[in-house]
Amino acid sequence: MSDLQKERLVAIGAVRAAARVCRAVQQDLVNAETLQKKDKSPVTVADFASQAIVCQRLQDAFPADAVVGEEDARALRDADQEALRASVTRHVNAEVDRAADSERVLAWIDRGCGEASSDRFWTLDPIDGTKGFLRAEQYAVALALIEGGEVVLGVLGCPNLPDGRGGYGALFSATRGEQARVLRLWDDADTGGEPIRVATLASAAEARFCESVESGHSDQGESARIARLLGISAPPYRIDSQCKYGVVARGDASIYLRMPTRGDYREKVWDHAAGKLVVEAAGGRVTDVNGEPLDFRRGRTLEHNRGVVATNGTIHDEVLQAVRQVRESKS
Repeated sequence: MSDLQKERLVAIGAVRAAARVCRAVQQDLVNAETLQKKDKSPVTVADFASQAIVCQRLQDAFPADAVVGEEDARALRDADQEALRASVTRHVNAEVDRAADSERVLAWIDRGCGEASSDRFWTLDPIDGTKGFLRAEQYAVALALIEGGEVVLGVLGCPNLPDGRGGYGALFSATRGEQARVLRLWDDADTGGEPIRVATLASAAEARFCESVESGHSDQGESARIARLLGISAPPYRIDSQCKYGVVARGDASIYLRMPTRGDYREKVWDHAAGKLVVEAAGGRVTDVNGEPLDFRRGRTLEHNRGVVATNGTIHDEVLQAVRQVRESKS
């Protein structure tokens, strides 16, 4: 196998398995009553089960690798969480090819508590877009491999995103130095996929930008002013999760803006690592709002970065200039 080919296949298999368990939890536990009561227990079960499955796959294939995940199992170990713990264990065992007790499942989850300090580590968001998951809209399972501070492999599983072939469930895969590809998420036999490229535009005015559905995740007022300054008339494409990186990579949109909402907020590495590489491997460009590269050498957060700007590449400088103008007008 070529460099990172084993890692790519293991990552694709792990993300597919996690997406299957997320879909199963959604079908079993999300209903009108849970939505009415704003009950987040289904996404909690899916979050933990997804992380357990990905970590189990990575442990089997690469036992020496650290995994930097979003979750840990401390809350599940509480005595009053027996029902939740049992639900997570049941859903994990429906996917893995072995019978695991709760302690084994909790240990898999805790494998995701690694430090982002080694030369090589994986970073995982087991469900990116929790509100999208509960609404049965867009969410993603995001897995990336970082070596020497650089993202070298990224896989995004997007269960509810159109696959481009008349169905739903898209899986984006990118390896550094190679073309980004989109695969059918639910088809285990599809390991090659189709190459994807960002959209070709004459100017930023032709672009469509996407941003978070939740206004708390990005300053949508700033985004609207930036769009007007660029002459963009198309309405924003608002979707949850790192699916936004996927739609930019395959040309459904050309700008993703994540504008800082607080001066002290720092983005988490698992929220951007996989998507960043997918966009770049499709010919796009990703920086922070100041035009600086995203820096994955500072631990679990992008400590030296503020916000994120992802584009098709050719309009990136034009977008950054508009971002600067709007931000300077506020200061």
